[in-house]
Amino acid sequence: MFAPLFFTSRCALTHHSHATCSRATPFAVLAVCLTLSACQTRENRGPVVDSAAGSLSPTTGASMRATSAMKDSMASATMPAKAAPEQQLVLDELGLLGGKPIETLSATEARKQPSPADAVVALLKKEGKSTAPEAVGSVVNRTIPSADGSIPIRVYTPTGAGPFPIIVYYHGGGFVIATNDTYDASARALTNAVNAVLVSVEYRKGPEHKFPAAHDDAIAAYKWVLANGATLHGDVARIALAGESAGGNLALATTLTARASGIKLPVAILAVYPVAGNDTNTASYRENANAKPLSRAMMSWFFKQYTRSPADAQDSRLNILGANLKGLPPTTIIAAQLDPLRTEGEMLAAKLRDAGVTVDYKSFDGAAHEFFGQGAVQPLAKQAVQFAASGLKNALKN
Repeated sequence: MFAPLFFTSRCALTHHSHATCSRATPFAVLAVCLTLSACQTRENRGPVVDSAAGSLSPTTGASMRATSAMKDSMASATMPAKAAPEQQLVLDELGLLGGKPIETLSATEARKQPSPADAVVALLKKEGKSTAPEAVGSVVNRTIPSADGSIPIRVYTPTGAGPFPIIVYYHGGGFVIATNDTYDASARALTNAVNAVLVSVEYRKGPEHKFPAAHDDAIAAYKWVLANGATLHGDVARIALAGESAGGNLALATTLTARASGIKLPVAILAVYPVAGNDTNTASYRENANAKPLSRAMMSWFFKQYTRSPADAQDSRLNILGANLKGLPPTTIIAAQLDPLRTEGEMLAAKLRDAGVTVDYKSFDGAAHEFFGQGAVQPLAKQAVQFAASGLKNALKN
């Protein structure tokens, strides 16, 4: 189902361009030095990925992929990255909640396991802080019609009169677990940071509803908002799509479906550590194979629960990296260092740039998957929300 990547080098390239090898021979050192020299020559011709800052400078996607491939081939000797102190507190608290490995459970049991959002609440209680959610103008639950029945949505509205720009938001959970409740903090943070109406979509999930059920609900909800956004105090001329993890995939795939169907495109996309490919042997998958809260085994389990057959994993709605990305709107991509999905987010940024799409990309060192909605306890999440809001507000002219 997932095509492996093969690599032969055990050398690692640090941010300071020092080469270290587990089997350091004169020829190996010479080979690394020649590789570094070639890379630096390319860098002198134009800016490349700023690994230390975690941001993507203007560059060609080909140059970025060359740098990424070199890092991938030498990643096995890299020392394990450490979580930022506040991130580690969340991960420690999640461990104390005693969840079972999701990949060993049925979907029904997996949905009962504690989430990182639960860990944040537990940590706030332990520190004697308020667990009240971030205030917004209003929150309303309702359902909207679709060809397959009805879709629950949650509408977050900022304070003020409007009309506001609109964000159609898809939560994460591997197309199998989690709900709008799980990602409530992210939705509230974006509503306030962008000053936009946010419509959070409760799409169908596997294994009860296999691919493309979640994707069908995603495009149905987007079409409904296009037709009815004005009733939500929104401006339908200013709509963005956003999502985290599996939801980041849905935001991208919905845009691709809209383009193929001749439907008005969103003016911007926000993809936070998106599921963008089908290769579980990338550099970040190897580095973070046993990471928390998302591991390689969990991702394979998620795909197995949602897909009907291995062929589904090749569909361009799941394998975004295999899609034609020309004509997509400006896209903001956020990645986390301690996340199996980090590499495919970086590859997606490169492929989008190759297709002529404006991209803002940033990877947050010391952050783990699911950190985006944890602003109540860690500064990295607040920084990520502001980075996301900057890209969205620029595109939405808000």
